[in-house]
Amino acid sequence: MGDPQMVFKALADPHRVRIVNLLVTAPGPLCVCDLTPQLGLSQPTVSFHLRKLVEAGLLLRERRGVWSYYRVDRGTLARLAVVFDEGGDRAEGDHDG
Repeated sequence: MGDPQMVFKALADPHRVRIVNLLVTAPGPLCVCDLTPQLGLSQPTVSFHLRKLVEAGLLLRERRGVWSYYRVDRGTLARLAVVFDEGGDRAEGDHDG
């Protein structure tokens, strides 16, 4: 995972969280044209959010001719889950006494 601050900043936007959720549940990589109707946002807005998620290390981009397809970087998500899991363990320990 890159800079954790960039990851959390990227996920602070509800549209970006929705994009990540759509990509996590998608059967394969999606392009902007697949995401735009599902999000109800303009193509430039979706592209902007995708770029921020790629820069944060949450998404991987694959070029196929003139199209770019996006998928979740599962390694980053796994490392992020570890961060939350470790934080939860510490928080639970704080309440023990």
